[in-house]
Amino acid sequence: MENPIQLKRFLRDDVADKRVLVCVDFNVPLADGEVADDTRIHESLPTVVRLLEYGACPVLASHLGRPEGKVDSHYSLAPVAGRLQRLLGELVVEVPRVRFASDCIGQPVKEALGEWSPGEVVLLENTRFHPEEEANDESFAREMAEPFEVFVSDAFGMVHRAHASNVGVSRFLPGYAGLLMEREVAALSRLLHSPERPFCVVLGGKKLSDKLPLLLSLRNRADLVLVGGAMVFTLARAHGFSVGKSLVEEHLVGECRELADVYRRSSSALVMPADVVVTDDPDDPGMVSNRRLSEIGDEEMGVDIGEETRRSFAEHLAAAHTVFWNGPMGIFEQEPFRLGTEAVAAAIAANSRAFTVVGGGESVEAVRQFGFADRISHVSTGGGASLAMVAGEELPGLEPLLEE
Repeated sequence: MENPIQLKRFLRDDVADKRVLVCVDFNVPLADGEVADDTRIHESLPTVVRLLEYGACPVLASHLGRPEGKVDSHYSLAPVAGRLQRLLGELVVEVPRVRFASDCIGQPVKEALGEWSPGEVVLLENTRFHPEEEANDESFAREMAEPFEVFVSDAFGMVHRAHASNVGVSRFLPGYAGLLMEREVAALSRLLHSPERPFCVVLGGKKLSDKLPLLLSLRNRADLVLVGGAMVFTLARAHGFSVGKSLVEEHLVGECRELADVYRRSSSALVMPADVVVTDDPDDPGMVSNRRLSEIGDEEMGVDIGEETRRSFAEHLAAAHTVFWNGPMGIFEQEPFRLGTEAVAAAIAANSRAFTVVGGGESVEAVRQFGFADRISHVSTGGGASLAMVAGEELPGLEPLLEE
């Protein structure tokens, strides 16, 4: 299917012998000063390698964590530089040196560029060490862009946010999409524009508030919306069920009643679990049992979808021709409560005829943990970004990259 969203691609003549500012998403977990999961770094490599092949000087800009606009060594990107060099060494015959600049603007950037040699990569320090980054401050963006001739955006995980490093700099530099950005947009566009039916969406996770815009936008678009995770219990409360000690966003109960009415009047079906797994204590369970959703005890907490629901969700997913999944079905990190998430992952992976997309950190973690990632059509690097795109929301980070 042709991608209806056309992005500007960079060609050799656009970047050769030029200093290229590349916005990437290296917001990776760190443990004891080391990169704990390098998936996002790995996904950026095709763009970096292509730029090196085209003779460009690639300079990478990213945020990491939430340092609240202050320099904080715990959020330094310095550990990422070493991991990036090691990963590049697995792809490039002549291993490029990765230089690390101690800031993303000013003299450290100029010094790194002055010392740069062909074939090298520069990684800038955390853009969020400056409060102007998240404020998309024009002066800060101008200063960040000043040493460069071209801008390439490959940080799909940021497209739903307008920050200086992914939107502001585009006011001062010609902008192009990176290879990861192209791949993400092409895959997620298939969910937006005439997905092959039946189109089945699976939503889970803790907070219904994170998913409400998407739930509303899916009416009359998805054939089935299967709901799991803790968000189930806010919906269940809206249906008048007692949910014991399960997590509930009380302020959303009224909106959930309206949501149920909206779906009743639509061509889409909102499918709630018939049963759930409950426990007395998720951290130290003395009891784990299966209950009908309408029969949760006062001292019990729902922590996963139940046996009957696992079977019915798997049957729905087996019949689907397009699938989007975001959010686990329960506390899958703990052995007694992983069965629902594992069942959904297995059912999606088993449907080889369907176009399948998994987005969101925990869902992606689950398909990798259970060994199904290579059987998913597209595993998205953007959690909030993928939700926003599938919901049809405005994506300011895409605007500068669109073909006119």
